[in-house]
Amino acid sequence: MSTLSASAISLQSQASSVTVFSGLHFSEWSEQVNFYLGVLDLDLALLQDKPVDITDDSTKDERFELKEWERSNRLSLMFMRMTIANNIKTTIPQTESTKEYLKFVEERFQSADKSFAGTLMAQLMTMKFDGSRSMQEHTIEMTNIAARLQTLGVMKTLKPKVTKNFKKKGHTSVSQDRKKDIKTDRCHFCKKEGHYQKDCLKRKA
Repeated sequence: MSTLSASAISLQSQASSVTVFSGLHFSEWSEQVNFYLGVLDLDLALLQDKPVDITDDSTKDERFELKEWERSNRLSLMFMRMTIANNIKTTIPQTESTKEYLKFVEERFQSADKSFAGTLMAQLMTMKFDGSRSMQEHTIEMTNIAARLQTLGVMKTLKPKVTKNFKKKGHTSVSQDRKKDIKTDRCHFCKKEGHYQKDCLKRKA
């Protein structure tokens, strides 16, 4: 099998692992695309601007750099288009620049992400445990919604709230109550504090 055929098969295989972009979840799709292009070592065109055009005075390294960038740009653009739904592709302006194509997709569909994020946020804020399922299932669903909001870049990682134990007026801790009991122990024989009648030395004398 030729190197070109192997590269095409690898590209198609990796593209099939990406969730097809249908207009929603741009942030999630973009993250997957960047990851797989990195795995394929095809993200050069996303990381760097196009090198200067070749001239008669260009060095061998400059020629090689431009060739690698053009390859990355061409295959990355192909990869992105393979992971976008057909009805969405027709709404995206045509360009031969991978970086520009990704920007077009972002500008056109990120507002849909914000709208979807608003729906998720409202769902998360109004969720209440009604007893129709276990508390564990309820918690897992809330965690999943929060995770999706994080993927959309809407909210930061949730930190568990620390519930502080405030003492109510008129209540004391067990240790304080015990100290109070010890302090108020009074002998009914000699009327002195600090011991009980059964331990009173005067009574035993």
